[in-house]
Amino acid sequence: MKNLLLGIILLLLSTSGSADTSYQYPIDDPLIATVVGTPKADMAELPNRIPRKEMTVVVFPEREQANIIPRKALQFTLVKQKDTAPLVFSIAGTGSSHHSANMQLLEKAFYKNGFHVVSLPSPTYSNFIVTASSSQMPGDISSDSEDLYYAMQKIWQEIKDRVNVSEFYLTGYSLGGSQSAFVARIDEDKKAFNFKKVLMINPPVSLYNSVTILDDMLRNNIPGGSAGFKKFFDQTWEQFLETYREEDHVDFSDDFLFAIYKKRKNNIDPNRVAAIIGLSFRLSAANMVVVSDAMNNSGYILPKNHHFKVRETTTDYFKVAMRTSFEDYFQDMLHPYITAKQPGITQQQLIQESSLETMTDYLRSTNKIGVHHNEDDIILAPGEIDYFRETFGDRAIIYPKGGHCGNMAYRDNVAAIVEFFNQ
Repeated sequence: MKNLLLGIILLLLSTSGSADTSYQYPIDDPLIATVVGTPKADMAELPNRIPRKEMTVVVFPEREQANIIPRKALQFTLVKQKDTAPLVFSIAGTGSSHHSANMQLLEKAFYKNGFHVVSLPSPTYSNFIVTASSSQMPGDISSDSEDLYYAMQKIWQEIKDRVNVSEFYLTGYSLGGSQSAFVARIDEDKKAFNFKKVLMINPPVSLYNSVTILDDMLRNNIPGGSAGFKKFFDQTWEQFLETYREEDHVDFSDDFLFAIYKKRKNNIDPNRVAAIIGLSFRLSAANMVVVSDAMNNSGYILPKNHHFKVRETTTDYFKVAMRTSFEDYFQDMLHPYITAKQPGITQQQLIQESSLETMTDYLRSTNKIGVHHNEDDIILAPGEIDYFRETFGDRAIIYPKGGHCGNMAYRDNVAAIVEFFNQ
C-alpha cells in the first residue's frame, strides 16, 4: 500500500541518545520518507530468501467461524535457526499483517544475525480481530495487548517442540511498538516469557493523538473539505489506473519511487501527499470498522443480523466505512462497548489509558526496553518526541529524519536494531 500510494502522489504531478550528524538517510521530507521508504542503494544487505514458515494457531477453539472472513485460526510466521537461539516476537503496525514488508524486513535482519522470529499481525488487522481478539473491538491498547500476550502463549505452545530457544525478546513498529511495551509490562506479572530485551520502533506516545493526526491529514487536505472526499478518492484511484495504462511496466519499488522523487520533488504538492497518507490510514481503519461491526453485530455500518452470502460483495459497506474516522469509531463503537463492560469510564480516561504516559515510571526504570524513533515522525504531536528522550535517556536513539518508519530498512537503522538485541 505504501508504494502504491506514493506512485499516485508522484505521478499526480539531537541530544543524549540522538543519532549523530553522519546519518545519511537520503530523504529529508518526512511525508515523502513515510511513503517512499528507503531506496535500494541505501538498504541494509539482507538475504533475499529465508526459511519463513506460514503457520496458524486456534486461539479460541469455542469461537464459531465468521462468514465475513471464514477463518478460525490466527495466522503467523515462524523463522527458525537450526541451533539454539533467542526468539524475537515481532508485532506489526496498524492494520498490517504478519507478512507486511516491514515484518519481512525484521525477519531477514534477525534471521541473518542468528535469531528465531515469530511475526504476529496487528490486533487491528482483520485476521486477528476475527480469530484472536477477545472483544473483536480493537482500539483499547491495554485489552489489545492482553490479546497479543495470550496469542503469543498459544503460539509458543504450538511451536515449542520445533525450536530450541535460549531466551525471549520482543519488538514492534508503529502501533506494534507501543503494544510491545504494554505486553512487556504484562509479562512482568505473568512471566510466561520473561522478556530480556524489548525494542519499540517509531511508537506513538498517545494512540489517540496519533490517529487523530492521521485522520486530520485526510480531513484537512482534501480539496473542498469533507464534501470533496468522493471526488478526491475517485480521482486518486483513476490516477493510479492511468499510470498502468500509460506505462509498459510499472514497478512500484522503493528504488523506482525514489528515482521519480528526485526527478519531480519540486513539483510535489505536500498537501496532496498528506491527504494520501491520511487516505492510506483510512483504508486500514475502514477495514477494521467493517470487521468489528460484523463480528459484534453492532449495526453501525452493516445491518444487524446480516449473514453474508457466498461471493457477496462488501463494497457498499466499505464505501460508508471510508467516511468513518477513527474518532467516529472511538465515540460510536469502542467507547460504548467498553462502557458496557466498565460502567462510568469516560472517553478521556480511555484515551489516557491508551498512552505510554500511563506507564512512564515503568519505562523509565526498566533497563530492558529501548526505543528507536525519528525527530520528524509525522504521527507525533508537537513535543512528543521529547517524551522519549526524557523517559528513556541513553536507551533512546532519535534519528534526525525518516518520517514514520520510512528509514526502517536503512542500513544504519537495521544495524542499530540488531545491535540492541546483541548487547
